[in-house]
Amino acid sequence: MEQHRTEPSLPSARGRISAAVGEYLLGAGPLPRAEDITAAPAYGDDLQLALYLCYELHYRGFAGVPPDREWDPDLLRVRAALEHRFLSALRADSPVHDTVDGSLAELLVEPVDGSGVTHYLCDEGELWQLREYAAQRSLYHLKEADPHAWVLPRLSGRAKSAMAAVEFDEYGGGRPERLHARLFADLMTDLGLDPTYGRYLDAASADTLATVNLMSLLGLHRSLRGALVGHFAAVEITSSPGSRRLADALRRTGAGPAAVFFYDEHVEADAVHEQVVRHDVIGGLLDAEPHLAADVAFGVDVTGYLEDRLATALLAQWRAGRSSLRRPLEHDISGIS
Repeated sequence: MEQHRTEPSLPSARGRISAAVGEYLLGAGPLPRAEDITAAPAYGDDLQLALYLCYELHYRGFAGVPPDREWDPDLLRVRAALEHRFLSALRADSPVHDTVDGSLAELLVEPVDGSGVTHYLCDEGELWQLREYAAQRSLYHLKEADPHAWVLPRLSGRAKSAMAAVEFDEYGGGRPERLHARLFADLMTDLGLDPTYGRYLDAASADTLATVNLMSLLGLHRSLRGALVGHFAAVEITSSPGSRRLADALRRTGAGPAAVFFYDEHVEADAVHEQVVRHDVIGGLLDAEPHLAADVAFGVDVTGYLEDRLATALLAQWRAGRSSLRRPLEHDISGIS
């Protein structure tokens, strides 16, 4: 039986900008000033949460926020200013390869020292760290594939049909119980986490928000369709080996079968998706629009840049024995031993 769908609550503000956006959504105050947005750290909590609030209106919205706020012209102008600050920083800070082949080739090289987050979780991670990782990632996985679906009307021919085929798999191949978002909710339940959509927005770090905001930014702008395809390629190409390590970590720490199944499913599915994305989505797009090659490379590389930022932050906290979350999980339901 389908669970009754509810809109998430607005999260707590993380600064002047996100406070102003949240109050405006409720009709309780003015929007933030342009000079505050310009001066805000591009990857900081305040700007990233404000941008997340704007984007979430295009997904499920928030409880108490009128649906027509989605297309409020004043709010869209503020969103554009937030996007400009974020995208300008990404273009300045992210190293980008000269070619798509160069960007993709680097994704296929595993770190020699096994220094990534999934390596750490596989080799020495504890169950509390896996739970935190799931809570952080829930901001995307509970709407898995949705940001990428926006690119479909902007593609044609081989790229469109291949992208639609991969998305069909992500959405369960017509079986609602196999929706990847549903499988992740089952994973969360197995880990004693609350699978309610948006439950851990208050707890998630700014670096996590940035990885999800990037998908929305690229998905919502037709001019960035090449970068969105690059982002999708980066996710699919790196997913299979990372998922294998996470499945092994969950088995080692005694997580339940639904938790393990989510990543086992991605090991198999994304190994196939990688080839489709490389040869048909990217290949079809660049056959039709070769001028988008630099954008595809940017999408691949900026995805890696933000994921590396997140990995560095997570590992720094965990190796110091500290929570990576803004609000630790100890008061959550415990459905695990």
